Amino acid sequence: MKTNKRPELSVVVAVYNEAENVRPLVQRIAEALRGFEYELIYVDDGSTDGTLDELKSVSDNRLKIIELRKNYGQSLALMAGIDQAVGEYIVTLDGDLQNDPFDIPMMLELAKKGDWDLVAGIRANRQDDVLFRKIPSRIANWIIRKLSGVHMKDYGCALKVFRAEIAKGMGLYGELHRFIPVLAYLEGARITQVNVRHHPRVAGQSKYGLGRTFKVVSDLLLMLFFKKYMQRPMHLFGIWGIVLFAVGALINLYLGALKLMGQDIWGKPLLILALMLVVAGIQLVTFGIMVEIQMRTYFESQDKRPYRIRRIWLGANSEKQQVADSARKE
Repeated sequence: MKTNKRPELSVVVAVYNEAENVRPLVQRIAEALRGFEYELIYVDDGSTDGTLDELKSVSDNRLKIIELRKNYGQSLALMAGIDQAVGEYIVTLDGDLQNDPFDIPMMLELAKKGDWDLVAGIRANRQDDVLFRKIPSRIANWIIRKLSGVHMKDYGCALKVFRAEIAKGMGLYGELHRFIPVLAYLEGARITQVNVRHHPRVAGQSKYGLGRTFKVVSDLLLMLFFKKYMQRPMHLFGIWGIVLFAVGALINLYLGALKLMGQDIWGKPLLILALMLVVAGIQLVTFGIMVEIQMRTYFESQDKRPYRIRRIWLGANSEKQQVADSARKE
């Protein structure tokens, strides 16, 4: 029975052409979360196979259906669901029946007992194709782990349990759902992992393939910038700009000395290189200043702060919870 009490859980499922999997997954979630106060949010990401009609046919008091105008991709579909969620904890999982909803209670209990902001699943016995899914995934996990500094065994498992304020503060733009642990880390989240079950796909077609490799690499570069230089972009562009300018200037001094000694330096490739380095250095420094100004405008125009407060402790025995993002005005 539906009540006005805030639900403990919001389960968010983003789907695209998963009509055959809707009904069995809704039933499994209901069985797995029997006794919990929860809401189920399905985001239809522009499906063309009757997924929306199937969702309407199983609709009940717990189910909220969000229909997007077109196919925006998994990241924005998840963002739409998370924005509408009202639960204290937010759960995400795929709509293809490969994640097991019966793992959710265990993950929620772990989040509460360990005071974790994000509990991520590890597909310990992954039921996917070895050549086209497992091997590329392991390579991608290793690269992300090494470059991001966020040490996770399985970045691609969709089954995750978040504190609501962490999930709502991540900013899932573009195709960044693959980097949810990194985004959560940037929000100051405490993260842990736990083995979960994984089932083979029995209906519908996978939306993943080798073609996403280049997207992963490009998004990883963006994550590295966010992690290291988001709040100090001048340290990236300025340093490299100064280095290039200095190298170019030294080469020009060398060529100037040769000119004074009577040598002909016009048309030398080294002269062209020196001029390019000087111009590139000036451009990078200028670009760094512009990005620095934009960063400050981003924070100051919205009264944001470039830091996060987890809790404020008052007195010896009292505690004021302030886990919401202090840089964002609700």
